[in-house]
Amino acid sequence: MKNYELLTIFKPSLDTQELDVVVEKISEEIQSYKGSIVSIDKMGRKKLAYDVQGYRDGFFTNIIASIPADSIVELKRNLKLNENVLRFMLMEVSKKAQTV
Repeated sequence: MKNYELLTIFKPSLDTQELDVVVEKISEEIQSYKGSIVSIDKMGRKKLAYDVQGYRDGFFTNIIASIPADSIVELKRNLKLNENVLRFMLMEVSKKAQTV
C-alpha cells in the first residue's frame, strides 16, 4: 500500500462537532478499504484565495493514510458526492518525503 495525503476543505457552516463527524466518516471509509490512517491534522478555518461555491473560507484538514491503489477511484468518487466537501486534493506521498 502507498501513502497518500488527502487535503480537504469543508464548508465553513459546519460547527466543530459536525466537522469531527464528517472527518470520522472519511476515516472509517478509508479503513473500510483496508487502509490505515497515519495522521489527521485539523488545520482550522482559513480564508480561501477565491470564492468556492459562494464561500470565502473553509475548514482545512490534512489526512495522511495508507490506501490500496485500487480503492483511490472509489474514495475520490465518494468525496465528490459528499455535500460538506468544497474541494479536496489527493496526492501520493513520495518515499523521500516520508523519511524527512
